[in-house]
Amino acid sequence: MVFRRKLYEDMLRWKEERHGETALLVKGARRVGKSTLVEEFAKKEYKSYILIDFSKKNKRIDTLFDDMSDLNFFFLHLQQETGVTLHERQSVIIFDEVQMQPLARQAIKHLVKDGRYDYIETGSLLTLKKNVQDIVIPSEETRVTLNPLDFEEFLWAIGVEPGLSFIKVFYDKKVPLGASHRKTMRDLRLYMLVGGMPQAINTYLETNNLQMVDKTKREILALYDDDFRKIDPLGRASRILRAIPSQLSTNARRFQITTAMESRKTEGTDIVLADMEDSMVVRLAYHANDPNVGFGLSRNVENYKMFLLDTGLFVTLCFWDKDFTENIIYNKLLSDKLDANLGYVYENLVAQMLSAQGNQLYYYTFPTETGKHNYEVDFLLSRGNKVCPIEVKSSGYKTHKSLDEFCKKFSAHIESRYLVYTKDLQKDGETLMVPVYMTPLL
Repeated sequence: MVFRRKLYEDMLRWKEERHGETALLVKGARRVGKSTLVEEFAKKEYKSYILIDFSKKNKRIDTLFDDMSDLNFFFLHLQQETGVTLHERQSVIIFDEVQMQPLARQAIKHLVKDGRYDYIETGSLLTLKKNVQDIVIPSEETRVTLNPLDFEEFLWAIGVEPGLSFIKVFYDKKVPLGASHRKTMRDLRLYMLVGGMPQAINTYLETNNLQMVDKTKREILALYDDDFRKIDPLGRASRILRAIPSQLSTNARRFQITTAMESRKTEGTDIVLADMEDSMVVRLAYHANDPNVGFGLSRNVENYKMFLLDTGLFVTLCFWDKDFTENIIYNKLLSDKLDANLGYVYENLVAQMLSAQGNQLYYYTFPTETGKHNYEVDFLLSRGNKVCPIEVKSSGYKTHKSLDEFCKKFSAHIESRYLVYTKDLQKDGETLMVPVYMTPLL
């Protein structure tokens, strides 16, 4: 099934505004639906298209990129090889998995300058960065990112219309949703279990069986595990990936790399972490040492937390080494009885939602008055020269001590303060308490 994606509108604007002056590069983690979206766009928006999938080796097409001096020859042979007729300014050529043929990406400069057709590339950011040693990286690219389906896209996929458009009305007026909140939270819990990976959603729609969905998600995680072993044969990336749930569950101030690695030796892990982040399979939230200034200026690269790109995959990863029937999160989420000690599932969801809106992830910790414990603000948003702190709760608790103390400490720089939780929207003094599904509106 082809799902409705918000990125489609961005792609349409690129086509209408750039008129072939740049190629469109759609990047994202594997299995988020890049190829499907791009081909659907080509079918609907162009008279004809040629799709070259570089993961399927075709030597006759590959050799065409060895010499791009005669574009008439190139286009002639491309049409002959694919059986597709190209129409000037009405056709698009898709380079799928372009990282596997670096010369094709280098050719973008000349193809765009020629101006006859549009070009769309898809690829993984990690491999796009790795496979550029011997080529000239084209500057004629407009880059966009495709994430897993967000909550609203998930609602569209399962036939819930109009999605979340009505929720913004309640958020803007700062009034509770009432009965609509309970239904939306039921849908959100289903989204947390199924996730936003197109294959997992397809399995859910076809089978209505969460055990089958779990199997699909395990296949995706196994694929990521294999990818990580390719970039890191020592298995460090794989161990770090599997440690994400346990690390979040400890509520530690930062990701304990030695615990995740099961070793005190951490040489080379900075490169491994950079590769993992580039894969877009994980999201890193960095500690902002000084929230008074731009977070990037005070980012502590040694203190970070790690989240998975998709909360549906995260739920499966929590019980990676156990059978589906032992996964208590499925039952507890479905029955709305998720324990407070499983609140890290909601934390991963909020991280996913904030990242999908283009926010860089930051958090802040500082000692309590006694110095025996720490206050922690789960996420920080930068809005102009102001800060919006966010505390995440997996239940309906109204206590927000960390949030209150942070706002006292940095009172001159606070724009808005949020408690993200599972109950309906309400205010508690200066704190706006919002249901989790409103996170993208913050």
